Amino acid sequence: MTGVAEGGTRNGNVSFWWTQLGLPAARAPLPGSIGADVCIVGAGFTGLWTAYYLKRAAPHLDVVVLESEFAGFGASGRNGGWLTNTITGGRDRYLASRSRGEIAEMQRVLNDAVDEVIRVTRAEGIDAGIVKGGELTVATSPAQLGRLRAFAKAEAAWPATDLEVLSAEAATERVAVRGAVGAVWHPHCARVNPAQLVSGLARAVEALGVRIHEQTPVREIRPHAAVTDRGTVTADVVVRATEGFTANLKGQHRTWLPMNSSLIVTEPLGDDVRDEIGWRGRELLGDFAHVYMYAQRTADDRIAIGGRGVPYRFGSRTDSDGVTQEATIRKLRAILTDFFPSAADTAIEHAWSGVLGVPRDWAATMGLDPATGIAWAGGYVGTGVTTTNVAGRTLADLILGHDSALTRLPWVGHVARKWEPEPLRWLAVQGIYAAYGAADRIERAGRPRTAAIARIADVVAGRH
Repeated sequence: MTGVAEGGTRNGNVSFWWTQLGLPAARAPLPGSIGADVCIVGAGFTGLWTAYYLKRAAPHLDVVVLESEFAGFGASGRNGGWLTNTITGGRDRYLASRSRGEIAEMQRVLNDAVDEVIRVTRAEGIDAGIVKGGELTVATSPAQLGRLRAFAKAEAAWPATDLEVLSAEAATERVAVRGAVGAVWHPHCARVNPAQLVSGLARAVEALGVRIHEQTPVREIRPHAAVTDRGTVTADVVVRATEGFTANLKGQHRTWLPMNSSLIVTEPLGDDVRDEIGWRGRELLGDFAHVYMYAQRTADDRIAIGGRGVPYRFGSRTDSDGVTQEATIRKLRAILTDFFPSAADTAIEHAWSGVLGVPRDWAATMGLDPATGIAWAGGYVGTGVTTTNVAGRTLADLILGHDSALTRLPWVGHVARKWEPEPLRWLAVQGIYAAYGAADRIERAGRPRTAAIARIADVVAGRH
């Protein structure tokens, strides 16, 4: 349900991106039980990229996409618009079982995937407001500066990271964040309007002959079948591309935890605020806080800024329309004005939230089980705008039986243990963010975080 928050801020309506673009006219639902070569469950980035590359490689395939609402309703149409090269969960997640060379190849693939998405948008005539300005991550306290230096040292030990360490002056020259004491920047990141990208991609796959049936929730995925209230689609391969909504499928309640993330967006900035802030390179902006923020300067000169509000709803309940808690809006507003005091009088025009998929080990996964014909990809933990493109190409190769560099990447076939049952699942997430929040408050007060708080957060998050 769409509402109005304090100060007249629009709240919900899926996302600002969709409100600005206009919610799409509904495509026809599944007309009844049918057959197909490939059935894809979920019309977000993962599902649509998979359909796109399948039909490009094998035009004869009959590909059907099933979507519970409309294409891009989930995280694909709500995210912060970061087309970046981050390896979900970090490289260490894969070091126990794979070589450094294999993990370094993941980084190269993700670097290239940023450019691949840009290439496809140009080839398909999709205007998604893409500007490749790189990713700027700032430190605003001595403790954050320490983490910045440790991060930069770790990145320097790997190839293809292309990270630059910036002084406080150089960081402020790019984006005038109050109190910045340093930053790092890398070039493999682009700003994007996610709703424009996902809607354009949906049109592109339809033009290739893919059938998209909306308003068709899938209740269960079985071997070679996707079961809905409107009928069953039988197929040689069924792709689970449901990300944060995976918990709604029968038997998948504990597979990935649906984590909530929230954003606000300002009204267009005034000339004086734009001049004060700079941000002419349209870099994507983050920080080294434990409960981090992420932001972009939009194509129409707004600031969209996001972070974790209420990170998890008991029982893996998922959001329906993006309505955001008032307390979360106030927290994000405080981050905005702390970073950019000149924006203190700039109105917040819209707030919204969405869910993303979090595996128990916080590592993305993709694969295909030949015995059941069930394929899957997801668990991106908020880094999916780029990774979904890699997933789509990887799933296409797996479905077509191609042994490629993509199908040999470390996350192919990776399986994490299931999340704990309630209330342990809820307590785990509350523990993570309580510990991180406490650490940030301690650091803002000028005191070092305690080892106990750091250890609690790392253990609950699966880092040890």
